[in-house]
Amino acid sequence: MAVAQSSLITLGARGVHYAVGDVQGCFDDLLRLLDRLDFDPSMDRIWLTGDLINRGPNSLGLLRFVRSLGAAAVCVLGNHDLDLLAAAAGVKNIGKKDTMGEILDAPDCEELLFWLRHQPLLHHDAELGFVMVHAGFPPQWDLATAKACAAELEGVLQNHAYEDFFPHMRLAPPICWQPDLAGWERLRFIANSFTQLRWCDDSGRLDFTGRRRKAAGRKRSRPWFEVPGRASAEWSILFGHWAGLARKRVKHPRVFPLDTGCANRGRFTALRLEDGALYRIRCKNEPLPWPDD
Repeated sequence: MAVAQSSLITLGARGVHYAVGDVQGCFDDLLRLLDRLDFDPSMDRIWLTGDLINRGPNSLGLLRFVRSLGAAAVCVLGNHDLDLLAAAAGVKNIGKKDTMGEILDAPDCEELLFWLRHQPLLHHDAELGFVMVHAGFPPQWDLATAKACAAELEGVLQNHAYEDFFPHMRLAPPICWQPDLAGWERLRFIANSFTQLRWCDDSGRLDFTGRRRKAAGRKRSRPWFEVPGRASAEWSILFGHWAGLARKRVKHPRVFPLDTGCANRGRFTALRLEDGALYRIRCKNEPLPWPDD
């Protein structure tokens, strides 16, 4: 979206907000994107849709960098971020394609993990009119319910006994929201909704595989934001998690998918929230050629 030169001058004078899709350890590509945006952390703000780490070549450097930005960066937790915390708790094994091991071996590992588990699951800016999550909203959740559910799990992750949650974190029932859900089942549903959700049927049941896409009637799965009567439909929602979705034509004007598969040599996508301007760069997944290399 083009804006007048006078508008650009105004935006630059007060700082702007950029929402960026999943980084997944592609630190050098993120630096290239920020250079393209002429990002100034003293004035500008960057919102990150989660999955800071894993898959890309420099998860450790990326995590250190985002933490160093302080208030200039807002990041919600994604499934790969929770996987790192689970691996640190000894609950999850690190796979061959995972690139999070360097974080667990780092001398500042404890500080980085402490910072990570104190990041939110949902970020809402009423003035800008945007909500950001990593994956999505179950159709029954309005914004108030989503905020309350996010606060529940955030409270557990920020507690000294946070490791107790991870043995219960998996893609498993419950798959439909009920206000009276309790205990680990309730927390598992909340975690899966915020960090794993892609598909959902008209009854509000989560479909982790998307295999019910060809089913008939209410049993048919569709993208979570296409479920009729979704309670969050009035909000402008930024999210990642679904690589490639941003390249398709999403028919909902208040839905902004931002993950364009950087870790798979795709692109980085940034959305300027003040005016809707989009920026994209092709990812290289390799170190920048610094002059002193």
